[in-house]
Amino acid sequence: MSSALMQNYGARELKFERGEGSYLFTKDGERYLDFGMGIAVNSLGHCNPKLIDALTDQANRLWHTSNLYNIEPGEQLANKLVGSTFADRVFFCNSGTEAIECGFKAIRRYFHAKDEGHKNRIVSMSGAFHGRSLAAIASAANPVHCEGFLVGDPGFEQAEFGNFGSLLCAVSENTAGIIIEPIQGEGGISVAGLEYLKAVRELCDSRNILLMFDEVQCGIARTGTLYAYQQLGVNPDILATAKGLGGGFPIGACLATEEVASALVPGTHGSTFGGNPLATAVGNAVMDTLNNADFLNNVSELGNYLKAELSILVARYPQLLSDVKGLGLMLGLYCLTDAGQLITRLQEQKLLVVKAGGNSVRLLPALNVSKKEIDSAIEIISKALSDIENN
Repeated sequence: MSSALMQNYGARELKFERGEGSYLFTKDGERYLDFGMGIAVNSLGHCNPKLIDALTDQANRLWHTSNLYNIEPGEQLANKLVGSTFADRVFFCNSGTEAIECGFKAIRRYFHAKDEGHKNRIVSMSGAFHGRSLAAIASAANPVHCEGFLVGDPGFEQAEFGNFGSLLCAVSENTAGIIIEPIQGEGGISVAGLEYLKAVRELCDSRNILLMFDEVQCGIARTGTLYAYQQLGVNPDILATAKGLGGGFPIGACLATEEVASALVPGTHGSTFGGNPLATAVGNAVMDTLNNADFLNNVSELGNYLKAELSILVARYPQLLSDVKGLGLMLGLYCLTDAGQLITRLQEQKLLVVKAGGNSVRLLPALNVSKKEIDSAIEIISKALSDIENN
């Protein structure tokens, strides 16, 4: 039977019936080691028992009421996020794109409320990815994503990622905000430098500009701290988060300081499903697991181990690989051969990874991945590289 789905994802032959921990299983029982995790979504692996318990318990009591009423799990999760970050307020939504949209609206509404409506433009970075809505693709300005969708001036400028001089040229008296991924994901695993981010923060402070971080992919303990900014030394005014926050259940959140959040008065923004009891119950279970010093230290240690093992492969296959970049369990293996070819070889050998920009392969295992599973992944990658080299 032909598929009734729209064809925007192209052909998808591989199909899974169930998941457990770091593994996915086909109907025929074939087992795949998953180092993509739904593109950093399944933060605690597949079918984590604690998340299943949290979801089942909430599903047996209350699914949905809308934001016309107080949602207790949402209040609890917001307090946990505020207690662990720079933020004073949280808006819940359903995805990273929606969290980005909320941040953009907050930036513009903030200056509108201060009678500074001329400050309405936002500067984003080359290589960025902020989602697939019209505003998100306009900000990232990837021609492949924008073609056939954008009409007129959407209100964004672009600067070169990591280049402070380029940013200075892009900023004007009309600049309201700057959005940065502390670690770029889709564009290739590129980490913003400490001095660069410090200079950006100082620029924002001196020019009355709001700083927004997109941590949809690099947040939720992916880099060894709850959010990447916490080890990069700069606090934003707004932060978008999603993906791993629900451990596989759809949820997003926009975090902000009290001053910025105060601009979103009743009636200015909303979401039918945002912060619903099911999503926030699971989010609470995720936060209770991740927001623990021992767990975070283990993520850092495993990330360092994986990066060291990948670096050995870079040295062993200098004709095929050039570098490994990233922090924690968000790593990019940069290829001199076709990254797509390597990904295909890995899939044939039952290892799932994700392609990224810069001809790189993204490795995003579960945050509770075992050292033994990392060793298995390295063995598969090494064999695939050897096969490519020999053929």
